[in-house]
Amino acid sequence: MPLNLELKVKLHSFKETESLLKKINAELTAELNQKDVYYKVPDGLLKLRIENGNQSLIKYLRNEDGGDRFSDYDVLYFSSGEGEKFLASLFKVEAVVEKKRILYMYDNTRVHLDSVKNLGTFLELETLVINGKEDAVRRFDKIIGLLKLDTGAQIKKSYRDLIIEKDPNK
Repeated sequence: MPLNLELKVKLHSFKETESLLKKINAELTAELNQKDVYYKVPDGLLKLRIENGNQSLIKYLRNEDGGDRFSDYDVLYFSSGEGEKFLASLFKVEAVVEKKRILYMYDNTRVHLDSVKNLGTFLELETLVINGKEDAVRRFDKIIGLLKLDTGAQIKKSYRDLIIEKDPNK
């Protein structure tokens, strides 16, 4: 399974962060419309991501209680647009998260500027572990510093958890 080191913080505005991303020459790679459908599974999280018309199934495991948020994940890509209907026949839907995502890349770190329906605006970092965890932590800490992020304000929950907390009947 691939491995990421992750961070999520709430933002009031993308403006300052986008300015910092431009200053460090982060690469703007995409603007995405995403719908994540989370399914009830016994372990970890399972979501169908519908992104600009494409569909993928993402399974991930992450310790939300630890210090660093490393996430093991696997992705399956669908060739048809029937994933949502098919999976709804197998699993109970727990939550649906809709967002607009601006994606930047910097030193194998994905920087997401997310505008999440009913939740607000967030920044997520996902640093890919490619040369061991120590290297990933070094690169992760570097971009946290460059973007002037307060790690004490990080949110150790998925958007799924935040949606469920906001409306437990979803």
